[in-house]
Amino acid sequence: MILKNHPLIVRYLLLLFISLAVPALFSSAAIEYKKKNILLTAQPVYTPSAIELYNVLSLDSLGLSRQAFDEALTGYLNLQRTGTIQNTGVLSIVDFSIPSFRKRLFVLDIQNGKLLFNTLVAHGRNSGQVLATKFSNRFMSFKSSLGFYLTGETYRGQNGLALRLLGIERGINDNAYNRGIVVHAAPYVNDEISKIYGRLGRSEGCPAIPIDIHRSVIETIKNGSCFFIYGNDKSYASRSKLLKERRLS
Repeated sequence: MILKNHPLIVRYLLLLFISLAVPALFSSAAIEYKKKNILLTAQPVYTPSAIELYNVLSLDSLGLSRQAFDEALTGYLNLQRTGTIQNTGVLSIVDFSIPSFRKRLFVLDIQNGKLLFNTLVAHGRNSGQVLATKFSNRFMSFKSSLGFYLTGETYRGQNGLALRLLGIERGINDNAYNRGIVVHAAPYVNDEISKIYGRLGRSEGCPAIPIDIHRSVIETIKNGSCFFIYGNDKSYASRSKLLKERRLS
């Protein structure tokens, strides 16, 4: 034994020191561990990465296509890297590969991993009937435009509170602001209309949304958030510089 060659008094003093010091050492460690745990519990236990949100939120079960989500997130991250987005926590996705009688606007809280809104949204009257299949950047086309937008300021128009959209893809949607393409409420965007006609009413190119939820959606996504419109148009992905810059790995 390590203490057997020491005088009795020395052995006693050593044992006394060990009996006092060791518990104190472990007690200090326990306090530090507790402090760290207290700090950690103030943070989310698990915040999924943006790429995982599609599965975590079961967006496939809501109808959002994986292609639409991947393209939206790719462009969002590229815009975020360049400091283009001001309202960085929110990503809005309109999936026009879904028929209009289904909910196809998805507003995601990227930072906290939440689906904030999933609601109906209309397409332009010349883009199609039940499905939007034709898209345009031209004035007076009355068609929806695909691609990435930045949300702008709000204003009060003939449909009440509305939100301006700035198309940021040249030749794809950059005429949107001057075309008056905005997010606004519309009486032809509701479940009752779709039950009667088998589709929603259509706009002049604006992503119009239900009256009962428009204010909450607009207030959430206004002032510089990323707004993406996806459709079944293979030429869009090949033309979009935001999708070419950097793909999701």
